[in-house]
Amino acid sequence: MNTAAPALTPTTRALAWCLHLLIIGLLALAAGRAVTDDRLHAGLIVGVAATCGLVYAVGPLLPGVGRSRRAAALWLAAVGVVWLVLLALSPDAVWVAFPLYFLQLHLLPRRAGLAAVAATAAAAIAGFAAHQHSFSPATAIGPALGAAVAVAVVWGYQALYRESEHRRRLIEELTTTRADLAAAQHTAGVLAERDRLAREIHDTLAQGFSSIQLLLRAAERALPNAPENAARYVDQARQAAVDNLAEARRLVAALTPPTLEGTTLAGALERLCTTTSNRHRLTARFHLTGDLAPLATAHEVALLRIAQSALANTVRHAEATTAEVTLSYLGDRIALDVVDDGRGFDPARLPAPDPEAGGFGLTAMRARVQALGGTLTVASAPGHGTALAVQLPLTPPAETDPEARP
Repeated sequence: MNTAAPALTPTTRALAWCLHLLIIGLLALAAGRAVTDDRLHAGLIVGVAATCGLVYAVGPLLPGVGRSRRAAALWLAAVGVVWLVLLALSPDAVWVAFPLYFLQLHLLPRRAGLAAVAATAAAAIAGFAAHQHSFSPATAIGPALGAAVAVAVVWGYQALYRESEHRRRLIEELTTTRADLAAAQHTAGVLAERDRLAREIHDTLAQGFSSIQLLLRAAERALPNAPENAARYVDQARQAAVDNLAEARRLVAALTPPTLEGTTLAGALERLCTTTSNRHRLTARFHLTGDLAPLATAHEVALLRIAQSALANTVRHAEATTAEVTLSYLGDRIALDVVDDGRGFDPARLPAPDPEAGGFGLTAMRARVQALGGTLTVASAPGHGTALAVQLPLTPPAETDPEARP
């Protein structure tokens, strides 16, 4: 009923109503017995009992009593004064002390409530002894025992309430934490999927469009003097567009790359080298070493994409005449090496990736390799060609890249 008191629940509301009815019933009992026993000052007793009931009934209706300890203390003092007058007139008022204990303990701070209970118990014992014209231990047992029971019940309830509130807060914190974790996981999943799509688009569609652009430029240059060569370049560009369309459809459906369907990784790499040699002024040769071993789809996809990206970079930037692609089975590891005789570059002075100029190839390769627990090294120097080496463990890490899922 105050800011420091526990909030009312359906159970506590029911208990509060029971307390109200108990006080009203005990006051009615005192008034009724005064009338039926034809006691002296019976009319006064009835009037004081009614006044006490009226003062008590006003308290729950006052909003200040529920929000301020000071207002609650003043209301309890008013009820106590009227009750003391009733106790002086009738010994039956001693029973009203029991519900007053609960009110005092509930509405007042712990020390003040305990002092009020002690004072009320002492007044009840003294008043009852005065009406009996004698004092004995039995006279004090009832009010004292009632006070002890009230203290135990109220303090026990408050302890249970505090524990319940603590558990409720822990559950709320856990719920909030789980919601935050779910949101973080969702965000991480979105970012991971975005990275996967970026790598796939770079290694498939972007490289395909670049190849188409190079073929059409070659056709444009050959058109005035060698129309038959221009037609061949246009036909190759058309085939590259068809392949790109197939890659786009499988990218949307998150399927295995078409170059891996119905064949092995070695076969797909050999076909890649043949296609690259046919479409561009580059002789790409494929080599296979070691004993074949089954590979996870994640390994096959990653190595094929890395080879595609490496050869595309060779065609666009290296001005190379030959490129050697080697797939090696090394027991518990698998290695892919792409070596060209192009103009090379300084790996320490690579330009930053740019949406217009590109430069995302090596970043995408490293992301693929790291996702599978492997290593990627690039050795190059101006005028001395480029060598790219990838090694992957045959046993993938516990969490693989989402792109490996069919």
